[in-house]
Amino acid sequence: MVVLNKIYTKTGDHGETALGNGARVAKHSIRVNAYGTVDEVNATVGLARQVAEGEMDDRLAAIQNDLFDLGADLCTPDMEKDGEREYPPLRVADSQVERLEAEIDAMNAKLEPLRSFILPGGTPLAAQMHLCRTVARRAERLVVELATMESVNPASVKYLNRLSDWFFVAGRIANDDGKNDVLWVPGANR
Repeated sequence: MVVLNKIYTKTGDHGETALGNGARVAKHSIRVNAYGTVDEVNATVGLARQVAEGEMDDRLAAIQNDLFDLGADLCTPDMEKDGEREYPPLRVADSQVERLEAEIDAMNAKLEPLRSFILPGGTPLAAQMHLCRTVARRAERLVVELATMESVNPASVKYLNRLSDWFFVAGRIANDDGKNDVLWVPGANR
């Protein structure tokens, strides 16, 4: 039995890639940029997990899996044809958004209300959460832009919007439940 472990395909050597439906598009297409940026979010979550522990690490692991679901969703265009496909494509579900909302509410219940904008930083985990947040916001902007041109699962946009909120609140949790947040001092260095 011959087992092939081929890492390179050479199919993208001319600047194109295949979508989930088999269509070939330019690697710089907005759809590829959108799901590629979701992959970047996932990589930043992987970095955050290097310093996360316990329940926070478990939640981040669930988010990483969700982000693969989201990438699969975004790489398969033409949602309106989902019912015609031999195998229905994976789509982000509202229940994934609702889980994030429940987790945000639970974390937020431990925090004092914000009285100032906060700067990204504090503990290593908080700084990682803020990096995750900013990359998630960029992914959201790209998916919203894609949605102006092609059909996009509305739950995908909601998921990214809640996810960046999740990272913000998780960053505060990582800063001793907000007690060690780094506060912005407007005009401090004038």
